[in-house]
Amino acid sequence: MLPLVLLPGMMCDARLFGPQIDALSGARDVQVPGIGAASDMGALARAVLDGAPPRFALGGLSMGGIVAMEVARQAPDRVAGLALMDTNPLAEAEAIRARRAPQIEKARAGHLRAVMRDEMKPNYLTDGPCRDAILDLCMDMAMDLGPEVFVRQSEALRDRPDQTDRLRAYAGPALILCGEDDALCPLKRHTLMHALMPRSTLIVVPGAGHLPTLEQPEAVSAALDAWLKEIDHES
Repeated sequence: MLPLVLLPGMMCDARLFGPQIDALSGARDVQVPGIGAASDMGALARAVLDGAPPRFALGGLSMGGIVAMEVARQAPDRVAGLALMDTNPLAEAEAIRARRAPQIEKARAGHLRAVMRDEMKPNYLTDGPCRDAILDLCMDMAMDLGPEVFVRQSEALRDRPDQTDRLRAYAGPALILCGEDDALCPLKRHTLMHALMPRSTLIVVPGAGHLPTLEQPEAVSAALDAWLKEIDHES
């Protein structure tokens, strides 16, 4: 079975995929590299490739999905399948870009917790019984990564290129997945990716917002498992 590389979202680590690691790692090698060591997408993708197996299945959520698109652009022959979850193939919108500088300034001034609490976390989740626990985990991940990672990731997102041409050219099995109530990366971004990618499957997860890996973990694990079986069948 091919290894699986999962790339977490902004200010998240492997804990974002905890349920999926538990569900899938018994049958295959699952790796979750960090994506906070550089301030541009090209360098972040090269770092992933430097540490990845020769050929692998690749999934990413949110910023992790954006990095995954760049990995597939740089080394399409190494990426046997691509899973893009709650993400965005477009360049940064000007309205969001304008908010980056004040957030970076606050983080550098020691106010990362306030930025995460007031400006980031409220957009992550739909209502559900585990909402508070997931938000607490998101804060723990963010504070463990720290303000310098926040700054580098913010700059990489701000300056990212449009990846729609890359997706149009990708020929491997693709999974496009999003939470039904994702406010940060809404369904229309995923229907766009699904339309661009010739071999993609679109799955919309009910009862989830931007982090379905934690909000509806069993549904996401099942979708990833089906996608991986398709890749294994071809490999």
